[in-house]
Amino acid sequence: MRLKLIGASLTLASSLMLSAAVAQADPVRVAFLMYGNKAEFVQLMERYAKEHPAVVSGDVILTMYDGRYDASVQNDQGQMAVNTMQDAIVINPMDYEANIDVVTMANDAGIPIVVTNARLNTTEMTSEVVSDDVQGGYLEAKAVMEKLGCKGNVVIIEGPKGGSGEIQRGEGNMKAIGECPEGQVTVLERKTANWSRAEALDLMQNWLSKHPGQINGVIGQNDEMALGAIEAIKSANLDVHDFAIAGVDGVTDALRAVKAGEMTSILQDARGQAQGSIDVALRAVKGADYQPESEIWAQYAGELSWDDGQAKRYDIPWTIVSNDNVDELLKDRK
Repeated sequence: MRLKLIGASLTLASSLMLSAAVAQADPVRVAFLMYGNKAEFVQLMERYAKEHPAVVSGDVILTMYDGRYDASVQNDQGQMAVNTMQDAIVINPMDYEANIDVVTMANDAGIPIVVTNARLNTTEMTSEVVSDDVQGGYLEAKAVMEKLGCKGNVVIIEGPKGGSGEIQRGEGNMKAIGECPEGQVTVLERKTANWSRAEALDLMQNWLSKHPGQINGVIGQNDEMALGAIEAIKSANLDVHDFAIAGVDGVTDALRAVKAGEMTSILQDARGQAQGSIDVALRAVKGADYQPESEIWAQYAGELSWDDGQAKRYDIPWTIVSNDNVDELLKDRK
């Protein structure tokens, strides 16, 4: 009888160990909430998220959400991610304030929440994997100021009002302009084009008509809007090389425009933000034994530290696109 009990106990223990092993081997389910998927940069983030080694191997089941550029839609999608018991949530938020609700929902449900690309006005998330938008805005405006020799009139095409990109890149824009001698640079216009090339085209056409021969520089808070301004300049039969133009993101058409000498672009690393966010989310789910699988940590060694996946904020470095690196960057887009 005793031998039978021992045998039964061993069988039960083995069964429990096997069940635990199976449970540990279950894929981690990650909801990735994007603010909208029309722009190339967001499409690049989605592409690189799907190329994360853990997603490719099947260790992660990734569900991408299109927020349709609406903060309330993103909040609804955050609630859906909670209701479907996702293991982790990554959000690229539309609105600096309104999308704090997603962080609150995730925390209430005990789900790790990582904020990426844009920022939220809270510190309650598990972590942020972003790039410093103040620095990005500064770098693009500095490039324009250098080409103008800190003299002339500029226009600023802004991101969506209320988003962290518009707020912080605008801060960086004005910091660079403020380094020029007082009174030497005038901001003729600043208005949002909502990250849209088409809206920026219309806006720039209006400004060229309103200020004929007076605009010397264009600061587009993303590449799409800078490219819209370039189209407007060309359609007005003006020489784009007579303008100092800059944008942020390093989208494919902007890389080509840099190669043609038409603008400066500050590359925001979509791979770094997307894959870095997944690594940090997996560390929160799997615990201290998890080691990051993306190559970005080796790529930015010395600039970006893993910190055991526990840092509250990770800043993915910016890269100024130049003739020296543009061809290599374009290869990655093929």
